[in-house]
Amino acid sequence: MPRKLPPYCECFHDRHGKLRVYFRKGKGARVALPSAVGTEEFLQAYQLALAGKLKPETKRESGPASGTIGALIHSYKRSAAFADLRDTTKAGYRSRLDAIGTAHGHRSLAGMTRANIADKILNPYADRPGQRLAILKMLRVLIRHAIELGQLNHDPSLGIKRPKTQEIRSWSDDEIAKFEEHWPVGTKQRLTFALMLYTGQRRSDVHRMTWADIRGAAIRVVQQKTGAKLAIPLHSELRAVLDHVTRDHVTILNTEYGKPFTVDGFSQFFRSAITAAGLPLDCQPHGLRKAAGRRLAEAGCTAREIMAVLGHKTLSEAERYTRDADQARLAEAAVTRLEAQKKNEYSQTAQDGVGNSRQNRRKNTNLGLGLALPRGLEPLFSP
Repeated sequence: MPRKLPPYCECFHDRHGKLRVYFRKGKGARVALPSAVGTEEFLQAYQLALAGKLKPETKRESGPASGTIGALIHSYKRSAAFADLRDTTKAGYRSRLDAIGTAHGHRSLAGMTRANIADKILNPYADRPGQRLAILKMLRVLIRHAIELGQLNHDPSLGIKRPKTQEIRSWSDDEIAKFEEHWPVGTKQRLTFALMLYTGQRRSDVHRMTWADIRGAAIRVVQQKTGAKLAIPLHSELRAVLDHVTRDHVTILNTEYGKPFTVDGFSQFFRSAITAAGLPLDCQPHGLRKAAGRRLAEAGCTAREIMAVLGHKTLSEAERYTRDADQARLAEAAVTRLEAQKKNEYSQTAQDGVGNSRQNRRKNTNLGLGLALPRGLEPLFSP
């Protein structure tokens, strides 16, 4: 605490924890003083303030200039739409909003044309399609906010194509087997793997799972991203892994210090486990969610059954996870029908000539040893 303050002085700690000392006489303007109360520097400033020779603090600027992208960002951050977002979503939005504001906050909304958006805002991310897509999505959120405020009467981003990004793929069965071989039952890495594969949930939901979520033969999940409430039956493989875990904490997965994982910490932990198992970089944690959907599809589950496990809201989302399985199943059915049609066209009892069927001809074709040749080899021994 500072020493006793002289008359007309006040002090407090700001939101950053820094001590602030001010001089204010009556209803006059507030004047900032050095925070080191009692020092020579402080006393000199105090005397100048008493004499009215020290200028008061100037009022800070209220924000970016009106009609600019910076002002639109400032407005959106204070909107109800932004306030209603989940904390994790807000953090991601802030990062992208700050990037846009820093680089383009001075630009006017009137100059936000499709050409300018593509050339000045998106082109710097030409070699980073993932970030380019994220910035485009964020711009469209801002544009919708501007239209609601009446600052724009149309969407200038219409016609700008979404950049193609590499889709996270499903783990193959061989990769799943390789991970299980490297990390045996009883390890934290195998527990993490089993929870992700056999519940089909996202990292943000798996790392928050608690023992209390397991009720009877199911585990209950409230998805952080969608808010969907799910009850997922425990797969026998997952039950076998859970039986080897000591229930020392509230959460199922914890750090080596006994604390729950953060999302980033959980991602780093499981990424290290994947690398240690000798799997390639494109084996992403989210790929286990894809693998869960793929396996459900290969087992013959309907899209709605898959939605019930993965928690999707629309059929198109479920179909995106099961596309490869559906293609393989349909292709197999098509080739099976083709082969069946071929067999019907060439019946074993079809006649080559009068009283001479293919079946009889096959029996009569031999090497002079009185033995019938295997089917399919007759042409090799034709005269």
